[in-house]
Amino acid sequence: MALAEAESIGLSAQPESVAHSETALIEAAQKKDPVAFEELVRLYERSVLRLAMNMLRSPEDARDAYQEAFLKAYRKLDTFRFQCSFHTWLYRITTNVCLDQLRRKGVRKEVGVDDRDDTKGLNPLQAAQEARVEGNPDRAFEGQALAARIETALEQLSPNERVVFELRHYDGMRLRAIGEAVGISEEAAKNSLFRATHKLRAALQDARA
Repeated sequence: MALAEAESIGLSAQPESVAHSETALIEAAQKKDPVAFEELVRLYERSVLRLAMNMLRSPEDARDAYQEAFLKAYRKLDTFRFQCSFHTWLYRITTNVCLDQLRRKGVRKEVGVDDRDDTKGLNPLQAAQEARVEGNPDRAFEGQALAARIETALEQLSPNERVVFELRHYDGMRLRAIGEAVGISEEAAKNSLFRATHKLRAALQDARA
């Protein structure tokens, strides 16, 4: 996937010296220091761009979302009160920007199903990918067709289902962190993950054939 190789910035606690440095940058940026804000952009731009690309599946749309997210972050920086990590706060802004884009494109609204968690085994994309014989040119066309089916299946998810699935399986985030980043409860994130997994498995159920 595009940008998959981009450097990930995790949600885990940072070394004290790094945290202090980031705090100083944020405080300086809140005082309208452009150099400090540019440094914050440099620290998080790959993480934000990767998230936007994973959610929107379009380099052009991802670039637009990336720019809008940092513009909103700059405008709202004085509202950041250090009650969560800056990374979580920035992810929340980015996911909201991407969700708005998805909704504007007419992604259908999610419908309720039961709230069981589905965490066993491979996720649907991994399961589908296992069906391919890597390096076999005779199956190159099948691989392209499968990629198109995966893309179509992802487009059928609601915005909330899609962002939770992307953050869980592409960024490796825990459900609690996903809830914080998206602005929903951990239970709601868990339910969205189940629905997304259920729908994708149904759409790709014959991919192993």
